[in-house]
Formats: sequence, structure tokens, C-alpha cells
Amino acid sequence: MPEKKTVLKVPSRRHWPRGISILHEDRDILVINKVSGLLTMGTDKVKENTAYYLLQDYVRKGNRKSKNRIYIVHRLDRDTSGIILFAKTPKAKHYLQDNWHSFSKTYYAIVHGSMKEKESLITSYLEEDSTFKMHSTSDDKKGKLARTGYKVIKETEFYSLLEVALLTGRKNQIRVHLADKGNPVFADKRYGVKEKGKLALHAAKLIITHPHSKQQMIFEAKLPDYFDELMKKTVTDGSNARK
Repeated sequence: MPEKKTVLKVPSRRHWPRGISILHEDRDILVINKVSGLLTMGTDKVKENTAYYLLQDYVRKGNRKSKNRIYIVHRLDRDTSGIILFAKTPKAKHYLQDNWHSFSKTYYAIVHGSMKEKESLITSYLEEDSTFKMHSTSDDKKGKLARTGYKVIKETEFYSLLEVALLTGRKNQIRVHLADKGNPVFADKRYGVKEKGKLALHAAKLIITHPHSKQQMIFEAKLPDYFDELMKKTVTDGSNARK
């Protein structure tokens, strides 16, 4: 099916919750662009400063007795920026989750160094250890299949900008796979290098079938400014670069 652009409804900017840009909203779905550092949903330590909490308040328009609510379809890591899709009805949530594997998800990442293969498919089985960190394994009995496609868009003396196709949706998948290649994502303190800066991983494009209209919808979120700044680093100001 060819890609078909859809005219999107964008609510007034003055009503947007902090740290969130609303890309589209209708009776069934709510699509946002999340900043790096904002959790998708709460933890034992963080309850309110999450995309879920802020959007729940947004759809209720401050009325806690309102029956309006949102439903989580998928998540982004706290430090990953970009597109998150929420449902506004249980029916929409079930449809989107049941069909999530068939939707197209495109990310951009800045990694350390130069990729040996400029375009490739990374495949492994991912398992989680006792510290909740993910690892690749060749044992299909221990891990779940994970597939990540990528191609190099631009290279500098320190970094490479990649377009990444998320072909399966495992926890930390892109970060683990790129670290496995020896090219960790910039500022990935868990799987790469401890350095100053924001994690350079951004969910840039999502193509779905709308749960009600069944129309193809394309959502895009431009790269954060720090991506461009990072790719302009030179030998004189690249002290953060891994040697």
C-alpha cells in the first residue's frame, strides 16, 4: 500500500502539557512527541512527571471526575525522545496492540565511530538479567527474537547518524544491538559510554492503520536540535568523543 499523507488535527499549543508536543488527537488516538528525560509511565519513585500522567490530566481537562482517559499502547525509554501513540478507548488500544507488529517504526540514532557495514540487519535473541539489563544471546530458549535494520545517513570524524528500522519491539533493542556492533548510541550510560549529553536516539516516524477509519496515517517528529549540534563537532571541540 503506498504511503498516504493525512491532514492531522493539532490542538492549540497553549494546552500542551510540559515536555510534550501533541502531533494528532481524535476520538480514538492521541499522538505525541516526547522530550528526552520524560518517562512514558510511572515508577515506584516517579508518579506524576510522566507522559501518561500529564496526558491523563490533559484529556480530563483538569476534572478528576471526568471519565475521559488514555491507554498505553507502547513505550519509549525515558531518555529516548520522539513519537508515542496512546489510545483513548479500550477498543482502540486492543486493535493497535494486536496490529503493532505490522506498523512501521523509524528511529534515528547517533552512534560512536564508523559502522563497518553501512547498511545491515542485526538479529539476536534478547534476554534480561537480574539487574534488568538486556543482553544478546544466540539461544532462542533464553531470549526473544529481536531484529533491527539500519543504514548510515551521515558520518563525521567522531560519529555516525543512522536511520533505524525497528522490526521487533524488545526492551532497549536498538541500544543493545548497536552496542553489540561496537558502536553504542551517544550518551547511552547503560550500554555504552558514560558522557555528558542527552541520549541520541529519537523515534522519528510511525505509520499505522487508524483503529476506527482503517486509514493509513503517517506521523513524523523532527530531530531534536542536539542531533545537529553533535554531528557538527570537530576535532577541536570533540572532547566527549570516544577514542
